[in-house]
Amino acid sequence: MGAHSSNTAPRAGRTLHRRALLKAAAGAGAFGLAARPGRAVAQGAYPNRPIRIVVGYAAGGPSDLISRTIGARMAEIMGAQIVIENKTGAGGSLAVQEVARSAPDGYTLLNTPLGALVNEFLSKTIRYEYGKDITAVCPHAETSNILVVNPGLGVKSVAELVKLAKEKPGTIQYATAGRGSATHLNSEYFDTVAGIKTVPVHYRGGAETVKDLLSGEVKLMFSSIAPVQQFVRDGRLIGLATTGPKRAAVFPDLPTIAESGYPGFDVRLWIGMTAPAATPKDIIHKLADANKKALEAPEIQKALAAQGFAPMMGSAEDFDAFYRSEREKWGKVIRDTGMDKD
Repeated sequence: MGAHSSNTAPRAGRTLHRRALLKAAAGAGAFGLAARPGRAVAQGAYPNRPIRIVVGYAAGGPSDLISRTIGARMAEIMGAQIVIENKTGAGGSLAVQEVARSAPDGYTLLNTPLGALVNEFLSKTIRYEYGKDITAVCPHAETSNILVVNPGLGVKSVAELVKLAKEKPGTIQYATAGRGSATHLNSEYFDTVAGIKTVPVHYRGGAETVKDLLSGEVKLMFSSIAPVQQFVRDGRLIGLATTGPKRAAVFPDLPTIAESGYPGFDVRLWIGMTAPAATPKDIIHKLADANKKALEAPEIQKALAAQGFAPMMGSAEDFDAFYRSEREKWGKVIRDTGMDKD
């Protein structure tokens, strides 16, 4: 699902999360992302015309809302106008392709979630390569997944799940939000690390996955936290562990997968910004600096938290190193599991 997971949320919760982000965007300089009067830049300096951020997913999801929220504050900081353009299709690949082919002048940028990286390996028709066609600008936000199971499965820990899966290989079904989604990748990666084999059931989006997980139609799922948080608290689902390098703030009593016997296990949903590869470094650094200042604003942090995300601080160089490590990890998972041949 990449970092695009809003479809998995119950309607009421999703609306609350969206309202929080929309409110932050409005407070940061209006939802149109126009700079305040009196902040115009000198003719010829960057930026001196509107900046376009292309989002490969529909309006209203985390990728879109996070770009609008952070983009609004960046616009204010830079004295710019930032316009969000939703270009959906091919799992976000059409947006990547458009930005990769754009002029490297800092005026066309890409909202870049995990899905953009994954599609580089999965797409049969659209080709682009990180480092050659697009380059890092800055990270925005990140969140852990949570491993949840239906109570009917009869397990209450990662160890119990692994034991059951080894006793009944190839019989336990897990839900995904679609082939190549973050939910799919996370499960395949865990199967590899734990030495088990569970069976994917692919859905067209997140909402149906949670519905069937609650009914017991499927037994487990690596979900983003926000859509299942209340169900775990109500006992309708059992949370076994979270997937990040440290415990999730909303579930401090849940261990991480790493703490549950798999050191080094680290899966995060993340969203950042990239640009055409030849974009000048001074422009990239100006954008990254504005992003950092935006993420330091308490109202931006509050809006991200409402969506289950935390600020992901770092420079362009930090994001480049992170992106490359993620690219290596997930490229290997995709190749080793044969997902690129499906």
